[in-house]
Amino acid sequence: MIAHIFGEIAATGGDWVVIDVQGLGYRVHVPRNTLGELASMQGKVKLITHLAVREDALTLYGFLYPDELEMFELLLGVTRVGPQLALSILSQIPVSTLASALMEEDERALTRISGVGQKNARRLILELKDRVHEKAGIFMRGPVIVHGQPRDDAVKALIALGFPARDAEAAVNAAASKTGECTTEELVRAALMRVRER
Repeated sequence: MIAHIFGEIAATGGDWVVIDVQGLGYRVHVPRNTLGELASMQGKVKLITHLAVREDALTLYGFLYPDELEMFELLLGVTRVGPQLALSILSQIPVSTLASALMEEDERALTRISGVGQKNARRLILELKDRVHEKAGIFMRGPVIVHGQPRDDAVKALIALGFPARDAEAAVNAAASKTGECTTEELVRAALMRVRER
């Protein structure tokens, strides 16, 4: 098993990077937000990995943070969830937000993820709620996000603007704690102001 990859980025694509390790290039599939974070890094990078073994392929999936790998592997244990869907889910929603949605049985938050319908959302909750509860300490580091359309949409908006998912989540959380109830646009503006103040 390949536990991690450490080397320089040789090439990137829509959902993958090639990591050059002493002249050998490893193609690693990563969440979209990870691509954004890798683009801002210089020198060698380290990705913790999951090796998916099939009869016709060996495919590496890589993550910058242990909680992402942990959630990815939990998702793979769900009926009818393969590596591509699991990666797509983690490309669209921060791990702590996903963990909260699962523990709170928030079907609405899950069905807003592209590729996750109502049946899939119910299956994810049924099969992962207890397991995520058991590992809540891994997934819920830092402030817990309280779900709501404006807050979720504000996080997505910042990610779309190029901010790493973790930074977007932290900025929106901090802004929401100050502004209280507000629209998505107001929350995005407040979060952007907080980012600029840093």
